[in-house]
Amino acid sequence: MEELRIQKYLSDCGVLSRRAAEKAVEEGRVKINAEAAIIGQKVDPRKDEVYLDGKHIIKKRGTHYVYIMLNKPTGYVTTLSDDKGRKTVASLVSDVGTRVYPVGRLDMDSEGLLLMTNDGEFTNMMTHPRHNIPKIYTVVVEETVTKSKLVELSGSMTIDGYEIRPVECSIKNVRDTGTAIRMVLYEGRNRQIRKMCEKVGLTVKKLRRDAYGDLELDIKKGSWRYLCREEVDYLKNNAGIKR
Repeated sequence: MEELRIQKYLSDCGVLSRRAAEKAVEEGRVKINAEAAIIGQKVDPRKDEVYLDGKHIIKKRGTHYVYIMLNKPTGYVTTLSDDKGRKTVASLVSDVGTRVYPVGRLDMDSEGLLLMTNDGEFTNMMTHPRHNIPKIYTVVVEETVTKSKLVELSGSMTIDGYEIRPVECSIKNVRDTGTAIRMVLYEGRNRQIRKMCEKVGLTVKKLRRDAYGDLELDIKKGSWRYLCREEVDYLKNNAGIKR
């Protein structure tokens, strides 16, 4: 086994995503040979001992990676535990047979397609801004959406001081209960869609992620299924993962 940076080591062990691992290191929860780890520190799996929250973490050879699709309902937070006692997506996938963690997130009031895995590199690449897989959403707003509002949503916009990439927006249908908009994003900043709608004076009633590119949500709410090899390969190829 080659030396690995501590955050990659933890993600490869399937205990944390790389970003979560970095946070754990910063919080002092990770130790290497009884000493507090630092970001970027190298680990030699053949001789170093790594601990997370006091638990010895061992990288196994030939790790079996699992990739699943979850149809997340509203009311669940996209974490494995929650100090506020809220329901988590972990409770919906407890029968997967191995510990999987979310790829990106959907906020508690949103629903739809959530990928989960124990493959840290896959998570890192899928959540990196440079990947080319569009995320497709249905957003239902209270108001009737005019052509000018649609142009505003699709145009350049700054959210939290950051100029977001253009979002493809089109009307799916208009009913007495509101307007359904199809939105295609190539990045996913924190609560981006809700902030976009708020900025142009639209009130979000429902937000659902329908697809990652050609991978469409096809299971009932609250259920999960394994991704087939072709689906995993499609996501990896488009996210730039070589293995």
